[in-house]
Amino acid sequence: MGLIYNIGIGITGFALKCIAPFNKKIKLGVKGRANTFNILKKGIHKNDKTLWFHCASLGEYEQGLPVFKELKILYPNHKIVLSFFSPSGYEIKKDKSIANIVVYLPLDTKKNVNKFLDYVTPELTIFVKYEIWPNYLNALNQRNFRTILISALFRENQVFFKFYGEKLRQALFTFEHIFTQDTHSKLLLKSIGYENVTVSGDTRFDRVLIQLEQNNTLDFIEKFKSNSLCVVAGSTWPKDEDILVEYINSNPFSKLKFIIVPHNINVSKIEKLQKQIIGSSILYSHIDGKNISDFQVFIVDTIGLLSKIYSYADIAYVGGAMGTKGLHNTLEAAIFGIPIIIGKNYSKFPEARELIKAKGMFSVSNENEFKNIVNSLIENSDKRMKAGKINQDYIKKNKGAVVQIMDFIRK
Repeated sequence: MGLIYNIGIGITGFALKCIAPFNKKIKLGVKGRANTFNILKKGIHKNDKTLWFHCASLGEYEQGLPVFKELKILYPNHKIVLSFFSPSGYEIKKDKSIANIVVYLPLDTKKNVNKFLDYVTPELTIFVKYEIWPNYLNALNQRNFRTILISALFRENQVFFKFYGEKLRQALFTFEHIFTQDTHSKLLLKSIGYENVTVSGDTRFDRVLIQLEQNNTLDFIEKFKSNSLCVVAGSTWPKDEDILVEYINSNPFSKLKFIIVPHNINVSKIEKLQKQIIGSSILYSHIDGKNISDFQVFIVDTIGLLSKIYSYADIAYVGGAMGTKGLHNTLEAAIFGIPIIIGKNYSKFPEARELIKAKGMFSVSNENEFKNIVNSLIENSDKRMKAGKINQDYIKKNKGAVVQIMDFIRK
């Protein structure tokens, strides 16, 4: 199995280089990984002590951030190396993260692994969620470096629990401890004989609670909203936008406003979205000199503002689950005490299942269901307020993962 895995990694590296000229995202990753060792060589000196945080992408970084901040306080004299596999994490956080050094993670070949760990030599490594790289983990274990997995979430259909998943399954046993989001994940680990596991919950609850302590004011959003009720649609994909546009174009509430924050900031796709909207709409990139309170729809064609924009929502729609892209972070909206609407494909997301059951979140499959839910929330302020409170209370009830993780690390 190990030989097959290593051959597969080699083929993957070759394939990515072949595809790179035709795919911007893959090209960024290939180019970035080629520069990783130069960055490490310049950034880490012989006597430096280091911590290593690894995240697949931006979502995992945000998930791990509360723990990362506590570790930075606990280890003030260590350099922090942050690695990403995906460009969507690296390109956003390369210049403004908690880390001293930010790199792409080289592919999981034995040569890359040994070279990476010769530079980094981390006193403690934190992996987030389920980014499992067997060669890295085995090498960390052989060098007696502490390695912990946080906010882990497992399902029966993952390769770790299949008869052919021995290589990845063995990699789980290299972790000193695994902190899971739920009891089901703990039971799955125990079913394969892994015992060093604690149900701590999801560190994202701690992360979004921090948002309430920050200044979430955005003057241009206040001007746009202008005391109207507002639906904020965050991290949307085309299938989400189809039902939004249908509702906006037939909107029975003349004073209702909409803010759409697409997941991908693609100029041609955003232009297409704007053309589909019959009413008045404006892009964030075009607001200079405009009286934005006159517009009904605000399309945010930039990144980094969504968590603050949710604070202005009366109703939130969180994208990704109408299609197969994967539901985006609903907790960012829930913390502000607002009802949330999502698409139909949410079964892999425990917080969505629980909040739908509690009636703070609502799932829709089509335009008609979306219309009925939005209309009922607009017309019934008590229902709207009650659903919002359910969501915020849910987050407050589930905080505390960071404390459990840090207590273990300090032992």
